[in-house]
Amino acid sequence: MTDHATTPGPESHQKIDTSVPHSARIWNYWLGGKDNYPVDQEAGDAYTAVFPGIVTIARSSRAFLRRNITYLVAEAGIRQFLDVGTGLPTADNTHEVAQRIAPESRIVHVDNDPLVVAHARDLLHSTPVGATAFVAADVLDPERILAAAAETLDLTRPTALVLSNILGHVADHDQARSIVARLMDALPSGSHLSINDGSRGIDPVFEQAQDAYNESGAVPYNLRTVDEITAYFDGLELIEPGVVSVPLWRPESTFATPEPVGEHGGLARKP
Repeated sequence: MTDHATTPGPESHQKIDTSVPHSARIWNYWLGGKDNYPVDQEAGDAYTAVFPGIVTIARSSRAFLRRNITYLVAEAGIRQFLDVGTGLPTADNTHEVAQRIAPESRIVHVDNDPLVVAHARDLLHSTPVGATAFVAADVLDPERILAAAAETLDLTRPTALVLSNILGHVADHDQARSIVARLMDALPSGSHLSINDGSRGIDPVFEQAQDAYNESGAVPYNLRTVDEITAYFDGLELIEPGVVSVPLWRPESTFATPEPVGEHGGLARKP
């Protein structure tokens, strides 16, 4: 088992603020995790009281990521992953899914949440022939992310960039697009981009609940339109079925068509 030390950064020295709810910890609570505090549980319960479907969205998002990683390893032959905005460790983290299929896979997890940094060792368990690493960095600093990732990954080889429920934290959509473009520009042909984020246009109740949450003083998360999420993939070759509500992206069950939720995502290849 190969454990790579975390790469420290300014954010890694922040104290964990347990007086204000944090989206990563609330998400962990909805997924059934234990790495959250009463303030997060209260905020999560208040949210579900208005919109119970958020738990389905959280779990559908996680399942979408698992199917994406499975496709990337088993069908696209990807063996390197840069997961930015990893979140708190739960079941089926990127490295677990990838190395279950291809033990030699190499994964770099990136997050700036102090609680994620505190639990980073849980993201570092690797097979003997693969590698994992954790970088404490902000999505707003792509240059640092790339420099640190290059210590574990060979960025001249095809790499999958994973941005799962992180771009909603970038308030300006043009800035979010610029971050995606900068990260993908550093990766070679044959690399892939996986993105999923909360979306507008599917469920008005969800949108009202999220808008109220953003106004509560918690760290805001901005829902995007489907067109805005699709724009992240400009210049890339979308993998079928394109950008869709996450339960509809290559569902595992063929017995019934899943119901769409207010979370859209897609996977694309860099030509």
